[in-house]
Amino acid sequence: MNAPVIIVDSSTADPLAELWFVEPAGFLPLPLDALLPDPNSSAEDRLRAAAAPLLDVAPDEAFRRQFIAAFATGQQLLAALREVGTVHCSVGLHRDDVGGVGGRGRAMEEGPLFSLFTISWRETAAAPRSVTAARAVTAVGGHTGVEFVELPAGPATFSESTSAPGSGSGLPQRSLLQLHAHLPHPDCRRLAVLTLTTTAPARREEYRAILRAIAGSVSFESPG
Repeated sequence: MNAPVIIVDSSTADPLAELWFVEPAGFLPLPLDALLPDPNSSAEDRLRAAAAPLLDVAPDEAFRRQFIAAFATGQQLLAALREVGTVHCSVGLHRDDVGGVGGRGRAMEEGPLFSLFTISWRETAAAPRSVTAARAVTAVGGHTGVEFVELPAGPATFSESTSAPGSGSGLPQRSLLQLHAHLPHPDCRRLAVLTLTTTAPARREEYRAILRAIAGSVSFESPG
């Protein structure tokens, strides 16, 4: 068995970083700053330049307008995430190869599974970290499958919840499974919330294992 490939992102050397973690294969990080540039900035010019080749190969003007509208909708969703403290966002794409068994003893592939992984910061009242971790799942309703654990980064709680996109969001009205990991920062005033969202609730255990692996890799101190 070959050792897993580990790609070290340049952000690991960021002197302003406050959290480090390992993301498994199948997740594509979205560059929030690049996709949400300030108006009339050089970053906005770079984004236009990056999108230009895609627009140039569009078959017609209707397709270009459709692409621009879809891109703008994506920017709105990312902006909403950033407004609530999200600092990292990745799109997950995995093959569903653990379904029913085919006629020749192979797992039946049922198509790709999509997910969204985010890390957000929340300000909290000063308290011991174990108390903050417990409050994260008891202060609000709707959390099930609650589990309190000790991770290398300290005390944490895992939980899950279900929701559906708002009727006016323009998103498919499918039930969403959200798996959460709540990790209090050592300063006892902040909480890192790792959330893995998927439209495949039947794969709850597999996604929960993914989130647990990510949370277990979290460090509040630079690994370098």
